[in-house]
Formats: sequence, structure tokens, C-alpha cells
Amino acid sequence: MNAEAQPVPAPSASSSRFRDAAEEWPVTETSVPYRGRVTAMRSDVVVMPDGATARRDYLDHPGAVGVIALDEDDRVLVLRQYRHPVRQKLWEIPAGLLDVPGEAPLLAAQRELYEEAHHKADAWQVLVDFYNSPGSSSEAIRVFLARGLSEAVGERYEAHGEEAHLEVAWAPLDEVIGLVLAGELHNPTLVAGVLALAAARSRPGGEAALRPGGAPWPARPF
Repeated sequence: MNAEAQPVPAPSASSSRFRDAAEEWPVTETSVPYRGRVTAMRSDVVVMPDGATARRDYLDHPGAVGVIALDEDDRVLVLRQYRHPVRQKLWEIPAGLLDVPGEAPLLAAQRELYEEAHHKADAWQVLVDFYNSPGSSSEAIRVFLARGLSEAVGERYEAHGEEAHLEVAWAPLDEVIGLVLAGELHNPTLVAGVLALAAARSRPGGEAALRPGGAPWPARPF
């Protein structure tokens, strides 16, 4: 009998076995060879499941947030900033460290949008959460989608250092996605954010199915 094979529905995100899970292997020794203003270099001796040990050096980082601020014409608010470690001026999105004790990630994102671009947004959703470089850093990043944009009222934030020389522009989302895929844009929060938005739009429910702005963030329990 030649019965047609029935498609197997994809598992929901909540039931999939392909989910990251919290786990912590024993540490027998830890030290901080260097501590900066916000981040530190940590060196741990980690016990493997077979009893062997290995030293792991990594950046101890408070985490960060980024904002894909999208206007009614489907343009993304972007900033051009000099980044000394890579010796390049990169196009980025408003972003910043989670360096204010007790500040919720959503409030941090709203603050960064105000400080870096002097804008506010009426609607906030979570686009994507990721670890920037989990083999060498504890940095966790959350990128938000912000809509209903308007210029903020009040005094502008006084920028310092590289931020005093920011360029601000509006870039068509489709053009930004094309430049990412062409290898012309490299900032990780911008890359992850615009590709996550493109993916969300291609799935059932579209943007409406994104998580709310205050959604839990289990990847950053610290």
C-alpha cells in the first residue's frame, strides 16, 4: 500500500530536547589576575566528569543589552562608533552594559536608547538572547525590538570618550540584513538582532509571537 507519508510537526520550543540547560562543574581553585572598572579576568581550575582538571581563563562580564529600534518606515536606528580593540568604526545599534546594580534588563535597554540616541519607545519585545563568546567570556546579551519611537524630551545625555563621537543614522532594515549577509557589518548585537527579526517575521505569528520585554532571562541568572 502506497500511503503518503504524513509530515511530522516540529516540536514546540518548550518541548524540544535541543535546549540549553544550566550546569556547573566543580571548581577547585579560582583567582582574579586582573580586575578592571567593569569586567575582570578570572582563572578557574575545573573538574571534568572523568575527574581530570583543566584551567579555564575567561572574562567575567556583567552582561549587556541592545536595541533594534524600528520606525514606521522599517528603518533601524544605527550608530557608528570607533572600537579600539578591532581598530574599526562599526555600525551598531544602541547598546550598553548591565552595570547598574539591580537594574532590570528592559530598563537598561530603555536607558541606552535614551542616552545614545535620545529616543524612547512605546512597545518593547525580546528578539534574541545569546552568549557573545561562551568559550572565553561570561557575557550574556539580550537584544530587544523597540517600536512606537519618538524623540525623548529633556536634556541630552552628556557623552564621553568614543560615545562623544557617535554618528546616528536610520538604515533600511532590508539593506542592513543584506550587508550583514555580505560580510560588511560585524557588530554582534546588530547582526544577531536584525537576523532574529528577519527570522521572527518568517515564522507563524510574526513579530506578535515574540516574547514580551520583561520576559525571564534564564541565561543570565547572575
